[in-house]
Order: sequence, then C-alpha cells, then structure tokens
Amino acid sequence: MIKPYKKTVIACFIGAISQAIVVNFAPLLFVTFQNIFGIPLEEITVLISLNFITQFSTDLVASKYAKRIGYRKCLIAAHSMAGGGLIMMAFLPQIINPFAALIMATIIYAVGGGLLEVLTSPLLEACPTKNKSALMSLMHSFYSWGVVGVVIVSTVFFELFGIHNWAVMACIWAIVPLGNIILLSTAQMYEISDSGEDKPNYKQLFSQKVFWLIIIIMLCSGAAELAVSQWASTFVEQGFHLSKSTGDLIGVGGFAAFMGLSRVIYSKCANRISPMRAIALSTCLCIVSYLMIGLSNSGVIGLMGCVLCGFSVGILWPGTLSMASESVVSGGTTMFALCALGGDIGCTSGPALAGFMTGVLGGDLRLGILCSIIFPILLIVALGLLKENKKFEGR
Repeated sequence: MIKPYKKTVIACFIGAISQAIVVNFAPLLFVTFQNIFGIPLEEITVLISLNFITQFSTDLVASKYAKRIGYRKCLIAAHSMAGGGLIMMAFLPQIINPFAALIMATIIYAVGGGLLEVLTSPLLEACPTKNKSALMSLMHSFYSWGVVGVVIVSTVFFELFGIHNWAVMACIWAIVPLGNIILLSTAQMYEISDSGEDKPNYKQLFSQKVFWLIIIIMLCSGAAELAVSQWASTFVEQGFHLSKSTGDLIGVGGFAAFMGLSRVIYSKCANRISPMRAIALSTCLCIVSYLMIGLSNSGVIGLMGCVLCGFSVGILWPGTLSMASESVVSGGTTMFALCALGGDIGCTSGPALAGFMTGVLGGDLRLGILCSIIFPILLIVALGLLKENKKFEGR
C-alpha cells in the first residue's frame, strides 16, 4: 500500500526542481538577451538582483498570509506563477519593450519561486515521516539535480536546435511546475504547526538568540553558495578559455552536481551525525575551497576548488532548516519564511560582493570570489555562538 504522504513528498521534490528552473534558466540566456535585444550588461545585472529581491519580499508576505489562504492554494499559485513567468519570458519580449518584458516575467516567476521556497520545506517537515533531517536534505538535493538538468538539457537543446530557439526551451521548462499542479491538487496537505496560534508569533521568535543566530547562518549559507555558483561559468570560461556552453556544463553543472551529491550522502547518514556538526565540517571545507579558488594561479586547482565548494555548501541550507526546526520555539511557517528571507538576502549579497570586488580589484574574478570568504568565516563564528548558547540554555 502506498503511504498517503508519498504524493506530498513527491510534489515537494518537484517543487524544488521547479525552483531550480526559475532561478537558473534565465542566467543561461543573459548573453543571448544582450545580443538579440541589445540589453546592456548593467541592465542584465538588474534581473539577477530583481529575482532574489522579489523572492525574499515574497518570503515576508507568505509568512503572514499563507496559513490564512491555505497551503494548497498557495502552492498551486506558486507553480502557476513559476510556469507562467517562464511562458511570459518566451513571448512577451516580442510584443513590448524587451527589457520591460523580462522584468515583468522575472517578477512573476520569482514570486512563484519565493512561495515554493517558503512552503515546500515546512510542508515536508509536517509529513509523518521518520528522520526528517535526512528527507529535508534529500529534497534539497533535488534542487541541485534540477540545476544540473537545466544546464545539461538546455545546453544540449541549444547545440541541437540553436540558441535562437531559446523561447521553445523556456516553454518546455514551464511544463514542470505546471504539471506539478495536477499532483498538488490531490496530495495530502498536512497541518504545519505554528504552536497552536493562528497568527505568527513574531515577538516570541525575535526574542530568541537562537533564532537570530539561525538567520545569520542562513544568510551566510546562501551567500557562500551563490558567490561561487553564480560566477562558476564565467570563472571556468576565463580560467580555461572555453566556450560558454562548456563553461556552463563544467562550472555550473559541476558545482550543482557535487552539491546534490553531498545532500544525498547526508540524507543517508543524517541519523549518525548532527546537523550542527555536519554544517561545521562543511563550512571548514568551504573555506578551503575559497582559498583554492582565490589564491591559486592554476586553473585546475581553481576548478577543483569550485567543485569542492559545491560539495561543501550542499548541506548548509537544508541542515540549518533542520537545526532551526529542532531549536527554535514557536517556529512553523513563519520561522521557515524568515529563514528563507535570510537565505535570499545572502543569495543576493554573496554574488554582489564578489562582482563588486572583482571590479575594484582590476577585473580579477579569483580575488573577487576570495573576498566572499567572509561569509563562511562568519558562519563558523555564528555556529560557535549557537553551540555555546544551547549549552547555556541547557544548564
């Protein structure tokens, strides 16, 4: 007999893949948008920031209204907007000003992505399953495999049918979130605990030192991951003088593949190692990877650092969410939404700092990325404070 929560779990996994699509497909087309629409690089950069700003704005709103509206309705709306935004991106630039069209499409699918980020984790946590930490890590691995799939399938499609058919590929990717609506319409929606309260208890959350440390860890996790992943393709292209397609496959694809691998590995051994210890070990590896990228003149060592970074950041986000679920009082949807908000701020800050410092340091991307080592260092500090705080509270 198939357990009733299986369909819910599968829907959450597909939701993670859908989020990977809306975050990572458009960046593959930035050079194409420059060439066919004449959009300058500084305006293209706006789309990156707009995506994450919209997502963390959605995180805030969703934390207040999701329970009131209903999780099923919110999840269906999230998938509809994710798929609809991709379809808008395919057709709207042919009708109105291309940059305005891309802004509109980005906002629509980013709202969908933000809702997915807020709702899938607590819904999965609410499912009556064993070893929730392992399942959380496994779900987030599907985000990584989604990134790998977006890069590989899109690259192969463009090689076979030409980059000029990018709009067709956008519509194909829209099928994933739109198709998941069918599954969500009949999946069991389990009650997400908010400590028995209808309204989020912000005061109780904000009064906890543990909660603030969790937010800092989420911010640093997002920044440490995106500072490398968003620049991985460019880093590989510059370091090895390769084509964009090869840079996407080796840089972005390699990073995401090893990130997914670490999440699968952790899902298998989560019952033998605590999230805090796993995060600490991973962060130490992350610092090593940043040093390999930033201090070596060898392209091979830099590439190894890029891949190691993907492996090291894999469990930071899902591990922190599991740790938050265990440590924060009166959490529920509000806590997950605010954690996602902290993570999205990091996702904006990490690549922005790397890009800014690259410009300041004469266009050397290695040194720009190295400057973002501040994020895993801060993460280690916050983790140490969290450990001491928990010891203090346990006395």
